[in-house]
Amino acid sequence: MASKQQKAHCLLVSYPSQGHINPMLQFCKRLEYHKVKATLVTTRSFWKQASITEATISDSIALEAISDGYDEGADQDVKNSKIYVERFWKVGPVTLSELLHKLFNSDLPVDCVIYDSFLPWVLDVAKKFGLVAAAFLTQPCFVNSVYFHLHQGILKLPIKKETKILLPALPELEPPDLPSFLYLQYGMYPIFWDLVVDTFDNIGKADWLLPNTVYELEPEAVDLMRRMWPVKTIGPTVPSMFLDKKIQDDQDYGISMFKPENDLCMNWLHHKPKASVIYVSFGSLANLSEDQMEEIAWGLTQTENYFLWVVRESEQVKLPNNIREIVSADKGLIVTWCPQLKVLSHEAVGCFVTHCGWNSTLEALSSGVPMIGFPQWTDQTTNLKYIVDVWKVGIRALVDEKGILRRETVRNCIKEVMGSEKGKEMKNNAIKWMSVVKSSMEEGGSSDKNIEEFITMISERPEGAYDVLRENTRNGI
Repeated sequence: MASKQQKAHCLLVSYPSQGHINPMLQFCKRLEYHKVKATLVTTRSFWKQASITEATISDSIALEAISDGYDEGADQDVKNSKIYVERFWKVGPVTLSELLHKLFNSDLPVDCVIYDSFLPWVLDVAKKFGLVAAAFLTQPCFVNSVYFHLHQGILKLPIKKETKILLPALPELEPPDLPSFLYLQYGMYPIFWDLVVDTFDNIGKADWLLPNTVYELEPEAVDLMRRMWPVKTIGPTVPSMFLDKKIQDDQDYGISMFKPENDLCMNWLHHKPKASVIYVSFGSLANLSEDQMEEIAWGLTQTENYFLWVVRESEQVKLPNNIREIVSADKGLIVTWCPQLKVLSHEAVGCFVTHCGWNSTLEALSSGVPMIGFPQWTDQTTNLKYIVDVWKVGIRALVDEKGILRRETVRNCIKEVMGSEKGKEMKNNAIKWMSVVKSSMEEGGSSDKNIEEFITMISERPEGAYDVLRENTRNGI
């Protein structure tokens, strides 16, 4: 039951993926810190598979479920298909409406819906209930700007190899810098058109846009979007103890599809010298070939540095058979999952070999760790452009004509980041950006002010508004 001290009740609806749940859950914690009731919603199938760490999630953050039409779960191939989107888009609005009806007839009526921009139909449902709604953007503004210009027909497909892409408020882009399904994987993932381009069909109806980014990281792209919509940057949405430390004991996200090997990872790092470890992780979805896994494995073993490599349980079969026999436990540690923020913030870590997912990028920027970028799909190629050429905190790991990152390239990239003058410059830049990112969440910082302003606006619902909303729901409006 909501207390009298709570200013409002926000319903946050997330796309059912680890990379979307994490930032929305962290925003729930921010809202709760500011005395706003938060309810996090995603699919029944996700909740059935997820591991929830109750110690890191306050009892006052409620968890609710809707249906995507696959309540018993669906494999990744199905989730990457148009069939999944069509079914979710049909079933989701019905079950979300049922949830809103339930909440309006309880002691916890909803004031505001915050929806993952991958789910644009949530906005339409919210407006049918007469609610204010905010779009939560899990990708940076510079990536969303590309999608917007594609939606408007300004950026046209297919894109020729020699084309220079000039878009307002963005640096000059080469075709490989674009989100992968627009060029490198053009035609391979039609689902992403529904998820990232069609969101602009109705986004003008949203009362606010809340990008998970920091204004100072991309001021030109944010300002461009602000000229069209009411944009408030609210990132980085990472646990508070790694930023401003306002939310005590907030050291982990608290919901995971994987079980991290916390003690093993941290004990191993504690025995390593400062800035001596290469941390390698390609996120929760990347699916590398056996050839690629072998090249990375031998590239890591041939470096002079220690390495900590996250290989999900489903991917372990692709490792070279004798890798653990050849590599001593002291030289390299291979785990199925780890507490990434704790690893990145550990003084032993000197470099991050990453897929450049936006959450991982924000975590590295928050920790002051230089990156070696090996993007796999979607926004990761564009994130790498900013990592290398705008923030200058990393380098590209170039693939060969077969699309394979070779062992000698792995070895040379690590040597450049860990042992060259350019590497020192990247580290200095990483420390600078870490300060900028952390400051955004501190008292008076850009994101801190935006969050407070947003909460003030959603808390100003006129007296008696709930009576009107309840009457509307009874009448099926």
